[in-house]
Amino acid sequence: MKIYPDMAKLRSYSSVFSRSVFSEIIEYDDFNRLNTLFNRYDAERTEEETYLGYLKYIYHAIAKDYRCEYVYKNEIINKLLLNEYGTENTVVINEFRVQNSIVDMAMFNGESSAFEIKTEYDNNKRLNGQIQDYTKLFQKCYLVIPEQIQDQYKRILDANVGIIVLSTTSKGKLTLKKARPAIKNKIIDVDVLMRCVRTIEYKNIVLKHFGKLPDVSCYEMYEKCQEKIMQIPKKILQQLFIEEIKKRKNNTQVLERFLHEIRQICLSLNLTYTQYTSLLEKLNNPIIV
Repeated sequence: MKIYPDMAKLRSYSSVFSRSVFSEIIEYDDFNRLNTLFNRYDAERTEEETYLGYLKYIYHAIAKDYRCEYVYKNEIINKLLLNEYGTENTVVINEFRVQNSIVDMAMFNGESSAFEIKTEYDNNKRLNGQIQDYTKLFQKCYLVIPEQIQDQYKRILDANVGIIVLSTTSKGKLTLKKARPAIKNKIIDVDVLMRCVRTIEYKNIVLKHFGKLPDVSCYEMYEKCQEKIMQIPKKILQQLFIEEIKKRKNNTQVLERFLHEIRQICLSLNLTYTQYTSLLEKLNNPIIV
């Protein structure tokens, strides 16, 4: 049997939690990626008989020894969203584009929050530009990082950016804690907002505040709505923006009912509970050796 370096194996493990792998399973009952992984690295294991059991094993392996972005996103859902914010009045969106940057995770409840992740395998080359983009739209911005490098980031981050650290308890469990609070941003850039929202959303913002849309052709509607939105007080506009984003089709409400190892991939794919139960049924099939 060929022996693979541990890091190569862990990288391969982390690649399983991708949209493409799960889409192939959901749409085509295609377990080829998981079969290949199992036969390459774990053919001698007898503990996991189903794909679901194997996925749980893989997740706990990378959560322990290779904390990639997927682990961070998944633990934000498990530890922050479900334990602290709750899903009753919160919507979380995976990879929300702002200007030239993409927020790793965005949360909307009574306020808007952006979460940028930097694992121990990432560099901070683009961080300042990312944070500058996020603060033009979000009320609070957080950087989520490994505990052991928090001092390094505290020295280079603006004081208004909150810091959340991922660490391990004495019993080996992952935990997220706020090492520094985020200071609430009171501005919102209308140009940035207009590029981030959908047509129906900026129209709804104008309707909600002014009671009617500008009486112009569809070709002029964007520009005239932008002019109207610029007249809205910033505090009110922030709330109108949040209200519109929370109307988007999203599965945040049912994430708590999903297995904790695959909550992030289910969020990314925006699976309904019915789709999730179908996926679970497929994953309970025995592994093909």
